[in-house]
Amino acid sequence: MSVLICKNITTEGPGTIEDFLKAKKIPYTIVDLSVGEDIPDTEKYNALILMGGPMSVNDDGISPYIKKEEGLVRDFIAKNKSVLGICLGAQIIAKALGARVYKGAEKEIGWFDIELTVNGIRDYFMRKLAVHPQAGDIWKRFKVFHWHEETFDIPNGAEKLASSDICQNQAFRYGDNAYAFQFHIEVTKDMVYDWLKNEPADLNRIKAETERFYEIYHSRAMNFYKTFFIGVESNKLTIR
Repeated sequence: MSVLICKNITTEGPGTIEDFLKAKKIPYTIVDLSVGEDIPDTEKYNALILMGGPMSVNDDGISPYIKKEEGLVRDFIAKNKSVLGICLGAQIIAKALGARVYKGAEKEIGWFDIELTVNGIRDYFMRKLAVHPQAGDIWKRFKVFHWHEETFDIPNGAEKLASSDICQNQAFRYGDNAYAFQFHIEVTKDMVYDWLKNEPADLNRIKAETERFYEIYHSRAMNFYKTFFIGVESNKLTIR
């Protein structure tokens, strides 16, 4: 079993995803498409992770490798392999599946709640993300870290899993093996603080909230990874 991780810009990811894969000794390859690295032969990989980036999926003339990623998404899904998209990666999945990607009503930067839909609560992997690591109960509404200004429609045949007050489409599942998250499940504290350096956001608020929310969020992410990658490892990503 092996995981292919595609980066769309050097500064985004794979963060805690890589930490988890290293800890579990799961083989992986990181390809930084923004610096011209080539996508390797994908036959040996049974999981594809698409990271974030500041560009738009509609600017594929500027970032032509986005078209390649769309093709990867369709190929992995057709072969019943696992796919996870984060932020821009989620938008790439949406576009690859025929959905519209467009600028949202406003930017969503910082710690905001998402709320699971009925399908989100039923979804085995989303429930793992929703379980509070200390209390042990499932939270329908909980904090995640956002950094985006574009959004997507839910593709035909996909199930919407979560929304937020600013952005109605925060997560979806396509089939049993493809997940798209508009929010950044993968961030480390250092990544958050690095991104804030050149952003005219409410720095003090976001830094204070990062200190307040991060440890629980990190544990939620690890719970999701355990389920997602164990499912990948056994080649079973069924909803239980």
